[in-house]
Amino acid sequence: MSLGTLIPSAAADDDHGRGASAAPPRHVLVTGGAGYIGSITCVRLIEAGWQPLILDNFSNSHPAVLDRIAAITGHRPACVRVDVRDAAALDAVFAEAAQAGRPFEAVIHFAGLKAVGESVREPLRYHEHNVQGSLNLVQAMLRAGVSRLVFSSSATVYGEPAHVPVTEDAPLQPTNPYGRSKRVVEDLLADHVVARPDWAVACLRYFNPVGAHPSGLLGEDPQGVPNNLMPFIAQVAVGRQPALRIFGQDWPTPDGTGVRDYLHVLDLADGHVAALDLLARAPGLHRLNLGTGRGRSVRELLAAFERACGRTLPVELAPRRPGDIAACWADPAAAESALGWHARLDLEAMCADTWRWQSGNPRGYADDVPAA
Repeated sequence: MSLGTLIPSAAADDDHGRGASAAPPRHVLVTGGAGYIGSITCVRLIEAGWQPLILDNFSNSHPAVLDRIAAITGHRPACVRVDVRDAAALDAVFAEAAQAGRPFEAVIHFAGLKAVGESVREPLRYHEHNVQGSLNLVQAMLRAGVSRLVFSSSATVYGEPAHVPVTEDAPLQPTNPYGRSKRVVEDLLADHVVARPDWAVACLRYFNPVGAHPSGLLGEDPQGVPNNLMPFIAQVAVGRQPALRIFGQDWPTPDGTGVRDYLHVLDLADGHVAALDLLARAPGLHRLNLGTGRGRSVRELLAAFERACGRTLPVELAPRRPGDIAACWADPAAAESALGWHARLDLEAMCADTWRWQSGNPRGYADDVPAA
């Protein structure tokens, strides 16, 4: 295996845009970096002066992402096709980066499975990918002497919260295997930091990432039928799905539909860049909610998307799904204090950017529309 598995010459871009007196590049490994959140985070990392190496198995992503990141930033990131369940391959990635003079300062760990409903049907698969994959990664980091990690966790670790907004000290009682897999990894990392107090780890508990890069070049492109609300609505709007299914109309919420904290993916990406800065100065374990602090119902999100695309979308009513909860939104005060971060983009921007992405790429990356 080589660091050029998907990029013929990873070294060629090392000095892109840098003068002779510029600071040396900072290198970060981004697992799952070709995915929805990972790709947009890589854009923000490059814009902040980082050099990401993307590690992805492309099970739920597309290599076209690399060209699109290049179109936005002027820098095509290096990439290796590796599965985090392959411990030997992970060791080789760290070793080759060090031998090439590009050792990683930190790792951002996105790689994993993320669909609640699917996790209920296939719990062992979720623990294999999410728990074993994370354990492999932490062990590879330990062997390589890399001690800063940003972990992609989830608000699903809270389960059905007793109170909203949810603070980081709320009980962890996930209601589905996906959420339990994230909680297990958080526990693993907490134990590891006690044993290795020089490590710096941020567990970022996302609420509901939506939206797309404002360029329209990067967005959410799930395989098969979308499991999450926003991409499903977007596919209805372009005719890929016949109607939006609303799961449950009798939740104890103002309009009877589920309420969530929808967060623009660009704001979420900025939270990861800020987390890297935090870890450089503050060892230990940091558990932080990333959300807007405001809940929106399914019907509110649908109405906003209809304004963005300019038409009414068909709807079908369906029963509640196993593992779903009524309402959950964040108290993001701790993230603002620790990271100097807060969500900036509103629901209208989330829907407008999603529509720009989906209308320009009706079949997602399968269209592989050349960058403008």
